[in-house]
Amino acid sequence: MFSDVVILAGGFGERLWPASCPERPKQFLNLGKGPSLIQSAMLRALSLNVSGKIIIATRKDIQNQCAEQAKLLLPSLSDEQKNKLKKDLLILAEPCPKHTTAPIILSCHMLDLLSPTENHSILVLTSDHIIEPIESFANDCEKAHKAALQSNFVCFGIKPVEAATGYGYIKAGEETAEATYKIDGFKEKPDQKTAEEYLASGNYWWNSGMFGFTTKFLETELSVCEKTISDAFDVVKNGKKPKIAKLEGFDYIKKWPEMDAAYSKTPAIAIDVSIAEKTKNAYAIKASFSWDDVGSWDSFAKFSTKSDKIIAEVKTEGCFVYSDIPVALCGVDDLIVVIKNNKALIVKKGQSSLVREATKQIKEV
Repeated sequence: MFSDVVILAGGFGERLWPASCPERPKQFLNLGKGPSLIQSAMLRALSLNVSGKIIIATRKDIQNQCAEQAKLLLPSLSDEQKNKLKKDLLILAEPCPKHTTAPIILSCHMLDLLSPTENHSILVLTSDHIIEPIESFANDCEKAHKAALQSNFVCFGIKPVEAATGYGYIKAGEETAEATYKIDGFKEKPDQKTAEEYLASGNYWWNSGMFGFTTKFLETELSVCEKTISDAFDVVKNGKKPKIAKLEGFDYIKKWPEMDAAYSKTPAIAIDVSIAEKTKNAYAIKASFSWDDVGSWDSFAKFSTKSDKIIAEVKTEGCFVYSDIPVALCGVDDLIVVIKNNKALIVKKGQSSLVREATKQIKEV
């Protein structure tokens, strides 16, 4: 199994406004009951029994919330899981957001500095997705690990269930091992007609945004595929270890001048663009688990449990309410109503992609 896990936990909370916001993005939400999305990501990492670190790569202004979420998770864990989280969770806050390549290569160099004798195998997860069942996820991660050890960049492809235009797609090529396919190409978010063609073809999958590789492979490929970023992080690669302190009982990076220097020089580029689309060694695992990125209120409503707050419905059908206060709905159908943080959102089901534009207008007022 992978030796280390990196959980990407940045984000600015635009798509699930007003419940999420820059100060508290969607990974800190829960679906009515149970763990928050970021806590679920930690549970996924723990299920893999990795031997090394579980790194949460986040923003400085929300690193305290990440530590708080880990602390709140502890009572629900077994003794073994508690000890693992206390010992190996590491919160890595970036000096400023630089998309996904920067925190990933930073994590690779940090792991090499902390344990220089190992060629770490890294699994990159997201902090705000729903993945079920966890047993299938773990099995697929084992397949991804085997492929990554062969000097490959490994993605997880999700079989599409609809002609979605909000996801990037992977075109699957030849099957090289069990549920492992050579990637023939990466496709940007398509228009509706193209998405329908992808769905009908059967060999296009959603790109889940989760990846596996070894540190040696990624560092070598980055020096070829995106030398500007590679050169910017040489100061980290050849520098000193970061200063680590405790936050809510968990390790976090308190000071790391080399990180600050690298971030002042690196461009902001997604790992999909810097490596996945350029490397000749890209493979996909056809996921056996279900997946959703909870990228809209329509998606959130599908998974959320019933609110504990009082909801009165009179001549009303098909509505979803996520609110801090009692809500009465009369004579309306198929609405999503969100009342959080002293703000309200009312949107017709199927139209929640419009929320991001609404948040921009609210900011301008």
